[in-house]
This record gives sequence, structure tokens and C-alpha cells, in this order.
Amino acid sequence: MSAWVRPRRFDRNLIVIGAGAAGLVTAYIGAAVKAKVTLIEGHRMGGDCLNTGCVPSKALIRAARLLADLRRADQFGLRSAPARVDFAAVMARVRAVIRQVEPHDSVARYTGLGVEVIHGQARLVSPWTVAIDTDSGPRQLTSRAIVLATGAAPAIPDLAGLDTVRWVNSDTVWSLEALPERLVVLGGGPIGCELAQAFAELGSRVTVVARSGLLGKEDPEVIAQVEQGLADAGVALRTGAEPLRCERIDGEQRLVVRDAAGETVLPFDVLLCATGRQARVAGLGLEALGIPLTRSGTVEVNGYLQTCHPSIYACGDVAGPYQFTHAAAHQAWYAAVNALFSGLLGPIGRFKADYRVMPRVTFTRPEVARVGLNETEARAQGVACEVTRYDLADLDRALADGAAHGFVKVLTRPGQDRLLGVTLVGEHAGELLAEFTLAMKHGLGLNKILATVHPYPTWSEAAKYAAGEWKRAHAPRRLLAWLARFHAWRRG
Repeated sequence: MSAWVRPRRFDRNLIVIGAGAAGLVTAYIGAAVKAKVTLIEGHRMGGDCLNTGCVPSKALIRAARLLADLRRADQFGLRSAPARVDFAAVMARVRAVIRQVEPHDSVARYTGLGVEVIHGQARLVSPWTVAIDTDSGPRQLTSRAIVLATGAAPAIPDLAGLDTVRWVNSDTVWSLEALPERLVVLGGGPIGCELAQAFAELGSRVTVVARSGLLGKEDPEVIAQVEQGLADAGVALRTGAEPLRCERIDGEQRLVVRDAAGETVLPFDVLLCATGRQARVAGLGLEALGIPLTRSGTVEVNGYLQTCHPSIYACGDVAGPYQFTHAAAHQAWYAAVNALFSGLLGPIGRFKADYRVMPRVTFTRPEVARVGLNETEARAQGVACEVTRYDLADLDRALADGAAHGFVKVLTRPGQDRLLGVTLVGEHAGELLAEFTLAMKHGLGLNKILATVHPYPTWSEAAKYAAGEWKRAHAPRRLLAWLARFHAWRRG
């Protein structure tokens, strides 16, 4: 940092670049502790999660699930005409939901909290100085600490002929006003699987093309359940297929793929590219300050979320290693506290980001929710574990809801009830995960879960019954045998 002159006085305590999940939480915490905070956003408040990610995708999925449920109404003894899809109205509702959530992330709210919000493009010019291009002209501000929270953007595949066809990504798919008759989804990750299933349930003929299998980080039995759920929705799967090129012949758009059987042509009306996301780092001035990137393209930070300049931090998708809204918010606490208080009280005001308990959910049907290790990871890492499984087919509420499928799989240390990881597959899996996440975070074992009263009949009982399966496998055999003899003696 000796190459730059440190200001004698600072305009701000904290400058936050980016108003997505990570930036908003960082600015909120800074304002809550009465720091002078400036939040800079070059596009839309709320970032990807509000405008193109979590909120619109879940609104679309809700419409698709409702339609899928109506199609199986006869299973519940109901008779009705099949619903017709008004896709423009569906997308209008998606936008309406975004507008309902917008006030939570608005300029007005954050201004009311005491944050200065600037709309403009920010660039680092020193470890303490940010240049901002605004509609009213350039500005320059200094700050004791700067937090980069610029998020990530969809990765564009290097695919020949892509510019000759109609394609969208997870950001631009929301501009569709007509339901594509034929949709090809490139990518088998969570985004690709979620959107593929939703569009199929709404009536598109959907094909998913994935170089490897779906949801590659999950256990094989989890992937099998998701594949079955996609197939039930009418999605055609082409796993192990290499996309070669796009082409337009006689007005028909086509994707050419190659697999073990050779080349295949897949006609489509819209191609959805869901091939991952890349950190937004261009134009931030990182090169001029010598701030390095990781091999995955994220800003390199230490355990305290500092870059190579102690005054500059990064959190959220731009820093990785996770691309979850809740992970961004989690990191933001560490970035804000460290940026404002690091060095003030020695080691007391400095905290390493804690990723030991990081839940994740894929919102397909069935949902896939996980926290901690799964069985595949435990084996790969050589972690000794014991696997306990409870099938949701035995859960009374699941039977009543007509959704008696899926399972809870719990990993514990051999002979102990402490959790190493939990995977859930089924309806409401994301909601059920919270109890296990709380238990892992605070060191509560399965015995504590089993001893907790769960209301009947609810989905939450799945946690209790999974704990009961573990307890049954660890019943004290000798004591029970002695008790059997004792009770026989008492009978005379």
C-alpha cells in the first residue's frame, strides 16, 4: 500500500460497491452501528436475487407447481377442467412479486436507515479511494474501508453459432412474453434443473443438455430422484452430451450435440444457457491495485474477507466460494464488522468467516436440501460416518398431502449422535432443513431432536423420526434384554 498516499481524513467509514444481497447487508450493518456509509449501485437495487434470480424464479416455480397440482386433482377426488396457461399473465405476476419485494431493498429504505445511496459505476483508484461515474458527473470519495459486493453474472458459453439463434440466460429469460414451444436448456446445475422443470410444467417441450450428470455434487440416489421428477414433468434428459454448435437452417434453430451414439440435432425455439455464473470484476480497477483473482475468477480474499489490501474487503458471489444469497448475507456480517472494527481492539474486533454450517436448496420437485457433508463427500474425504435414513413414505403428513416420496439421510460420527451432514429430498425439504442446520450450528445431537416435541401431523416430524431411526439402531441391547427378564419376573 506504500505506492498510494493514505488520506489524513476520510469522507466515509465504509463504502460498499454493489447493492445485491451482500452489499445491502453490509451497508445495513454499517448504518446500524452508526458508521457513515455510502452504497454504490450501477444497475438495480436488490441485485440478481431480487431482479433476475431467487425472487422471480420462485414466483415462476409457484405457478408451474400449481398447474402441475391441478393436473393431478383427480388423485384427491376432484373433478375440473384442465387449466389453460396464460404465459404473459404468469410473467406479469412474476414482475408484480418483484415489485412487492422491492421496498425491502429500495433506495428509500436504505436512505431512511442513514445510508447514502449513489447510482453510478464505481472504480477503485487507491486502497482508500473510489471514483464514481454518475449521471450528474464524476465523484470521488475516500473511506477507511471499502467492501466489494458486485455479485456474479451468467457465464456465456463458448459455443459456435450462438449469435445466430435466439438464446437467453438466467438474467434475460424474464423478458420472454410467449411460452417457448420447444426449449433447450444448456446446463444441468440447480438453475438449469429448476427452470427446465418449471417451463415443462407450464407446457414447453424441454430438453436438458448436460456434459456430465445433473447436480454433480449430490449423492447418486438424490440425482436419481431429481431425474425422475424432471422426467415426470416431461423433461427429456441428454446427459453426457457435448454441445458442438448452434445453427439456423431454413429458419429452424438447432443445437448440435455429440454423445456416445454420435451427433444429434435438437431443434428449439429458445435456447436457455444455464452454464454457471462468473464473478463481476470488470471495471472495478482491481488490476491497477494489483488485487489478484482466484482460478475460478473470484476476488482473492483471506479468511477475514480481506483482499491483499487490508482496507479492501470482498463478500458474496464476487468473493465465493458459494453462490447463495444466504451465504452472501452471512459473509456480509464478517465483512462489515471486520471492515469497521478490525485493528481497533486487536484480535477482538476481527472474525474469520465461518462456513462450517452452510445450507443449500435446489427448488426442483422433489426439492433437494443439504447441510454439511453428504455420503459421497464423506467417502471422498475419508471421513468415517454412520448413515441413518428415514423414508418420507412413512410420514403421516406426507401421506395426507399425496407427497409420500423422498427421504431424510443423516450422517453422524460412528456411535455418536452429532451431525456431520443431512440431505433431504422431498416436498418442503428446504423448510425441513432449518432444524438440522440449527442443530449443527449449535452442536445439538439427534437425541436432542428426538426429545423435542414436534406437532402432529406436520412435515417437521420427519426430523424426529429420523432421530428415532438412529436411536433404534443404538438401543442398549443388554439393558433391554435384562428389562425383558425383569418384566417377566414381575408377571410371576
